[in-house]
Formats: sequence, C-alpha cells, structure tokens
Amino acid sequence: MPIRTMRASGTPRTTGSPGAPDSAPGRTGTTAKARPRRAGLRGEGTWGWLFVSPMVLVLGLFMVLPILMALWVSLLHWDGQSNPFSGQADFVGLDNYRTLLTQDGLDRTLFATSLRNNAYYVLLTVPLQTVLALTLALIVNQRLLRGRGALRTTFFFPSVTSSIAVSTVFLFLFQGSGAVNSMLSWIGLKGPNWFADPRGVLSLILSGLGIVDPERPAGVLADHSLMGLSWFEWLAGPSVAMCTIVLLAVWTTSGSFMLIFLAALQNIPRELEESAAMEGVNRRQMLRYVTLPALRPVLFLVLTLGLISTWQVFDQVYVMGQGAPGNTTLTPAFLSYSAGFDNADFGQGSAIAFILLALILVLTAFQRWALRERGVHTGRTR
Repeated sequence: MPIRTMRASGTPRTTGSPGAPDSAPGRTGTTAKARPRRAGLRGEGTWGWLFVSPMVLVLGLFMVLPILMALWVSLLHWDGQSNPFSGQADFVGLDNYRTLLTQDGLDRTLFATSLRNNAYYVLLTVPLQTVLALTLALIVNQRLLRGRGALRTTFFFPSVTSSIAVSTVFLFLFQGSGAVNSMLSWIGLKGPNWFADPRGVLSLILSGLGIVDPERPAGVLADHSLMGLSWFEWLAGPSVAMCTIVLLAVWTTSGSFMLIFLAALQNIPRELEESAAMEGVNRRQMLRYVTLPALRPVLFLVLTLGLISTWQVFDQVYVMGQGAPGNTTLTPAFLSYSAGFDNADFGQGSAIAFILLALILVLTAFQRWALRERGVHTGRTR
C-alpha cells in the first residue's frame, strides 16, 4: 500500500513501499557520478596529448612532411636546382612511374635488373641470417655452457662494426689474390675473381650439368621476357659478386637477431620445458613443438626486420662496386640514389623509392598472413 507523506510545504506526496528506491534521485545521482568521470577522462586525454605532442611534432616535421614532399617530387621532372613547390619544375604526373614499369627503354631495364638482383639478395640473406641467428641463440642459451658472455660478445661484435669498414675489409679478402682464394688453393680449388664475375650462380650450375648454354640460351627462356629482361636473365640467379655481398650481410646482421632470439628464449617458462622433458621428448621435438611455437611473434619480428633491411641495402653496394660488374649488384635503393644525384632526375629517384615502399608493404603484409596463428576449427558435435 502506498504511504502518503507530507512535504515541507505541507502538500502530500505519494511514495512507494518502504525500501523501494526512488527513481528520480537515483537517476540524478548516476548522472552526477558519470559527469565527473567523463570530465576526468577528457582531462587525462588532454594531458596525454600534451605529453606526446613534442614527439608528434618531431615525427611530423622530420618524417611525415619529408615523405609528402618526396611524393610530390615523384610527380615532377626536377633536377634539384630549383624550388619544386614554386612551379618552376615540370609536373609530369605518373610519367616517372610509367617509365619504370610499362615503357620500354633503358630506365625500365635497369629497374627490372635491380629488382632481380635484390630479390635474390632477399631470398638468400633473410633465411640464412634467421637460421644462423636462431642457432647461435640456442647455443649461447645453454645453461651449462662455459664462457657464454664471451661468446655472445664475439657473435654480436660484427653487428656494431661500421658497415663501410667491413665492406672495405671484404674487398681485400675476396680479391683475385686475396686471402679467400689463397685458402681455397690449399685444398686444390681455384677461386673466382669474386667482385668482377657477373655470371649467375644458377646459370653456372645448369651450364656445368650441360642443361643450358649461358652464352646462347634457347627455347622459352630466350623467347619470353618480362620488363625488358628475358626469362633466362630472371632465372640466372645471383651473380658471384652478389653472393659475396650476401655473405657480408649474413655475417654482420646475425648477431643483432641473435640477441632478439636470446631474449625470447630466456622468456620461455622453464616449467614448460621441464614438463615436456618429463614426457620424454628429445631435443628435436622440443625445438619443433615447444620452442618454435613460443618464438612465433619474435620470428615474425626478425623476418620483418630482415625483409625491410635487405630491400633497402645500399652501403655495401656503394662501397663494393656500385652495381658492377655488369649491373649484377645494382639494387633499387642504389638506383634511386644514382638517378637523383648522378643523373639529376630526382623525380625518377623518388618514384623508385615509393615503388620500393609499396613492395615492402605488400611483402610484409603477405608475411604476416603466412605466419599468422591458425586456430583449430572443430565442427559442432551432435
């Protein structure tokens, strides 16, 4: 039964049964509590943006703005002598991209050659440096190994050495009369003139087997072409000189990735390994079913970093031949530099850089899709 009460003014008011909540004051209280909370969140967001604003300004000024400027330059025919934003440079639209991708000519042939060389460089360097880095991390992660600190320092030392200095040392080691060929002569082998040999490794193997004549390829390999290069030129493999640069890259980068793998290995719970050992698994099974699944995110990180760095290789190529011999060590990054600073065509150089950026983004997305964690889908039981 409702109870009639008296207000302060003397007018009656009907309320509900004793213990029933009063709806109007309740709504007012909830709203009053929500408003300070929202105001507090807005205040935290404002302070957050205030604290990160210096870094946002730095990134915008030194990264985003130059990227947008380079994108505009890629649409121009600009020699670098005038202001590209004053109208003195010729606006050519997508002509720089058409010249590199669709129009027959020397520019497209050189760009295709650089893509071929860099593709073989990536296919060799990324797997080798990843496997070597993981192997070294597994070795120095053993608890009973003596001198683990010294080994870690030794393996990591090439990664902190100047790439220019290491490239110069490799030039002396792999000369025709260098230390590498001298060591090969001890076992009866005659080493090639490494940095002056433009022959593809796969073509040399096929020639040794008598399958293909590298001097005069015939059939489908010679009759068909892609972007100005015949199929035989695409499939000839990396040159002997490029293989030397691959060895240099693997030796200098595996130490950094070893530390990344080592940190991930030390983060794996020991209980997981001990329980697997109690089940009687051997080392190979431990690596396949316990260690590698736990390293999946780190493996994706290492492969992504390796993919990006190998597609942007420049300093080793600049020091060890600048595309020689026969453009077999030419890469898109060096071609972009050469187009801008040697040929005074900064528009084409910027276009090469953005094509390379798009290629890296596509390959990274594909790599992420390939390494994603696939769940087990089970059907509905009846």
